[in-house]
This record gives sequence, C-alpha cells and structure tokens, in this order.
Amino acid sequence: MNGNPLAVFEQEAPEVAKAFNLLVESLKQTDGLEAKTKQLVYIGIKSALGDPKAIYYHVAMAKELGASRAEVLDAILITLTVCGLNGVAGCLPVALAVYDQKQGDGFQ
Repeated sequence: MNGNPLAVFEQEAPEVAKAFNLLVESLKQTDGLEAKTKQLVYIGIKSALGDPKAIYYHVAMAKELGASRAEVLDAILITLTVCGLNGVAGCLPVALAVYDQKQGDGFQ
C-alpha cells in the first residue's frame, strides 16, 4: 500500500478521522509541555513502537520547532531501556536522515 496512510484513513473513515483530528488539535492546545517537547515525546513513543513512518513526520516537526539533533537522538536512544534495540535500529536511521536533510530536499 502506497501513499499517505492518514489520507487513506480520512478517505475511508471521514467521521472517525475528523474526531481523531479534533483530539490531536486539543492535545496541541494543552500547556503542560511545550510543542517541541511534545514532538520529542512522540518520537520516543513511536521509536518504542518501531514506527519509522511516524518518525519521518515527527522528526521534521520537532526540527521545525527548534529541536536539536542531539535531542532527537536522545528521544530515540532512551527507548533502549524499555524495548531494546528494535526501535533504535528501525527508527534512528530515518530520524537522522530527516534531521540532516537540507530544507527543500525531498527525503523519501
């Protein structure tokens, strides 16, 4: 299956996708963590789950919000103690490639 999985979700289940998007937007509005920190948390969680496609998007967002390469690296490495090498091996190369790309480069 090619393409953006979120676009497929929105096409196939528009009402559920709309509710999901409202949830995401309300989580963005909470003020316990700043936006950059939230993205770093997402990166850690998605790495622990071994989800490199999500890493691709969340690293780009974290970088745009001012996250350093070292912060992205640490967010992934911290998962080692919880779930071992799998998430690091599957997600770290994607994360660093996305972080290191120059703006305008089309990493895929």
